[in-house]
Amino acid sequence: MSDDGHEQNGTGHENVPGRQRRRFPGISSRAYEHPADRSALVALRKLSGFDTVFKALSALLPERSLRLLFLSDSVRVSDQQFAHLNDMLRDACYILDLKKVPPMYVTQDPQPNAMCIGLDEPIIVVTTGLVELLDEEEMRAVVGHEVGHALSGHAVYRTILLFLTSLAIRVAWIPLGNLAIMAIVTALREWFRKSELSADRAGLLVGQDLRASMRGLMKIAGGNHLHEMNVDAFLEQAEEYEAGGDLRDSVLKILNMLPRTHPFTTVRAAELKKWGESRDHQRIMDGHYPKRTEDKDTSVTDSFRESASHYATSVKSSKDPLMKLVSDLAGGAGDLGGRVRRGFGGFTGSAPAEDQPPRNGSDGSDGGPERPTDTPPRADS
Repeated sequence: MSDDGHEQNGTGHENVPGRQRRRFPGISSRAYEHPADRSALVALRKLSGFDTVFKALSALLPERSLRLLFLSDSVRVSDQQFAHLNDMLRDACYILDLKKVPPMYVTQDPQPNAMCIGLDEPIIVVTTGLVELLDEEEMRAVVGHEVGHALSGHAVYRTILLFLTSLAIRVAWIPLGNLAIMAIVTALREWFRKSELSADRAGLLVGQDLRASMRGLMKIAGGNHLHEMNVDAFLEQAEEYEAGGDLRDSVLKILNMLPRTHPFTTVRAAELKKWGESRDHQRIMDGHYPKRTEDKDTSVTDSFRESASHYATSVKSSKDPLMKLVSDLAGGAGDLGGRVRRGFGGFTGSAPAEDQPPRNGSDGSDGGPERPTDTPPRADS
């Protein structure tokens, strides 16, 4: 049983599994949310009547239809059906102190996937492909991931995103209308990609096994061949993806990412490892975290400032050629003209010695003030 073995009568948390895990009473989703995700959620929660307005849209959205579809054509998790998943679900809600356990369904689909949707009340759906792919600890992290979505309220935004994506297809013949909706969809996708990183963190707080969380992501990428794969080598792929190539590859990365609602799996694994080894994660595990009772007092300005600071730090520390260029230009460093003259390859690192422009005066010229040469790439900190 989690933590001190306490059972909560009337909340659906009875008979939780036996492994000893820490519990986080009253934890706010702000504790694990990615800064970009958190700033947007804090702002929306401050809007008076926000939840009421969006839930009122449920009549326009296919939510009721989805609920009926899963009820009629999937298997609802319970003590009688997929009991081990039901235990994981109750345990995840107990650990994150989610009072109402959301309904959970298993649907026949060979594609490994899971989602949390719904405006009024969230429902969790996992595919048979995912259930068959993951072991118990890996699956526990996935269930915690979806419960994290429910606690943050992400189900509302995912449902809106599904609706707008469908609407964009329907009005594709209206040029301006389609552009406007696709702009909103693109922004929502960026937001939701960050929310996936938040939910990965929630999954780690529930499973409390970093290697299992990363194994699960690796299996989603490479299938059920664990004996043929290695987590450390998988993380090296993320390093190569971020640092490899030139400016052309940076542009291609952006284009590849734009239509996606989820970050790439290697990137998710690397981000989760970084957070799992951070001081922020350790403080939560030690019992120091923001509480839901404090959510109403959270400053929108401070949240956006934290988000902006995170992005600035990410740009400065990134090994991606485009991000390096942005960082250099922002700091006034680098000879942009020289890099352009050498072509896209000039953005991958410093030029060969023979391509470096000579300093004034060093070659017998007019001896005027020195002009800056190309700044070599910064060492990774």
